[in-house]
Amino acid sequence: MKLATYHDGSSDGQLWVVSRDLQRAVPAVGIVRTMLEAVEEWDLVLPALTALYDRLNVSQEAFAVPFEPKRCLAPLPRAPQWLDASAFLNHGRLMDKAFDNPPNLDFETIPLVYQGASDDFRGPVADIEFPDDSLGIDMEGEFGVILSNVPMGTSADAAPSHVRLLVQINDWSLRALGPREMRAGFGFLQAKPSTAFAPVAVTPDEIASHWQDCRVGLPLHVEINGREVGRANGGEMHFSFAEIIAHCARTRMLTAGTIIGSGTVSNADRAAGSSCISEIRVIELLDRGVAETPFLTWGDRVRMEARLPDGTAPFGVIDQRVARG
Repeated sequence: MKLATYHDGSSDGQLWVVSRDLQRAVPAVGIVRTMLEAVEEWDLVLPALTALYDRLNVSQEAFAVPFEPKRCLAPLPRAPQWLDASAFLNHGRLMDKAFDNPPNLDFETIPLVYQGASDDFRGPVADIEFPDDSLGIDMEGEFGVILSNVPMGTSADAAPSHVRLLVQINDWSLRALGPREMRAGFGFLQAKPSTAFAPVAVTPDEIASHWQDCRVGLPLHVEINGREVGRANGGEMHFSFAEIIAHCARTRMLTAGTIIGSGTVSNADRAAGSSCISEIRVIELLDRGVAETPFLTWGDRVRMEARLPDGTAPFGVIDQRVARG
C-alpha cells in the first residue's frame, strides 16, 4: 500500500491512498484522518485502507483523482520522534576522516544514533530555506522506517513486526556547524535543519524482495542541478533497521509514529557515487589533495529517487530548491 499526506491547512494534513503507479489518489475519508492516526490504529484501519487501495489499483474507485505530489507534505509532517542512525560504515569512515574524529571502538558493533527534531518535516517539492549559504549546506539521501509502538527490550528478531511503512529521506545538514556540536558531545541541533521526505510512504511488500533482512535494497539516485552524483544501494547497510530498532528500544519504548533513518546511503564501490556532498569532498581530498565540489547555495536543486529495476520510483521523487531564509 502507498500513502501520502496532502496539505489541508492543518498541522498534520489529510491522509490519502495513492495507486501503485502513483497516478491516482483518493482521500481516506471515513477510515482515518491522518497518517499518524493510521499508524497508531494500524490493525484497526488496515483492512479498510487495503480495500480502498485495491479498488484504486483496478480503477474501481469512483472518487479517485490524479495524484499531485505538489500537494504533499511529508508523509508524517510531524512525528513523536525522529531517530537517525549512521548505518553505512563506508560513510562513517569517510566522515571520520573529514572531521578528524578519534577512533570509535564500537563502530562495527553498536549502532550510532542521534535524536533529531521531528516538529517540522518538509514535503517533497518545498523550497528549503537557510539563513546563510556559508554554513555548508548539504543534502543526505537516506531511507527510513515508520514504526508502531515498540516495547522496551524488543529484540532484533522481533523488531521487523513493528515496521509499518518505509520512507525516502533528504536529511539536510549544515556542515560548518557540525564539528562544534559533535565535539560538545550533546547531539546535533543547529547543524540539522528540517528533514524532507519523498511524497509516498509504502508498506514493505510494495518493494517485494528489495526489502530484505530489514534493509531497503534499492539504488538511491541523487542529482544536483540535473547532474547525477550518486546511485548507492541501501542494501549495504551494516546495521539493519531491525538492529537499530532493538538498539533504540533497549531502555525505553518507542511510540507509534517514531521514524528511524538509515543515515546517508553509501557504498564502498566508488562507482556508486555519493548521497551527500561531504562524502564527495572527502573522496576528492583523499584522491587529489583538495576538495573541489562546493556545498549548495541559493537556487541549487537537489533531486532524489529510489528506483526499482523497472525504473519506477516507489516513493516518488524529492525535488527541492535551496532558498534564502
